[in-house]
Amino acid sequence: MSTAAPVTNTTVLVVEDDDIVRMLIVDVLEELEYRVLEADGCEQALEHLRNLDQPIDLMMTDVGLPVMDGRELARQARSVRPGLPVLFASGYAESIDVPDSMAVIGKPFSIDQLRDKVKSILP
Repeated sequence: MSTAAPVTNTTVLVVEDDDIVRMLIVDVLEELEYRVLEADGCEQALEHLRNLDQPIDLMMTDVGLPVMDGRELARQARSVRPGLPVLFASGYAESIDVPDSMAVIGKPFSIDQLRDKVKSILP
């Protein structure tokens, strides 16, 4: 993570079990001046989510995670943080069933697609 203070106070939790993909997403979001929390799976993500002193404005999660899929993680996240915006990333975006008030972006996605999707979700 960069040491420069972000311009925004908006925090995005990125949940991705593939280290390289997670690093790329984090780099893009930090370039867009978001604060970023990283989780390599559901357990780490839930630790961040349960820390209510830590603001989280958006959770971006892979759908295909080990142990618990991204949709179940989203359900648990919403039980801890009702109304939390969720962005799913999936290589099968056109075929996944996304709950209302949650968004999806298809993998692979471009930097511009990620930027536009995040900006469409966050104020």
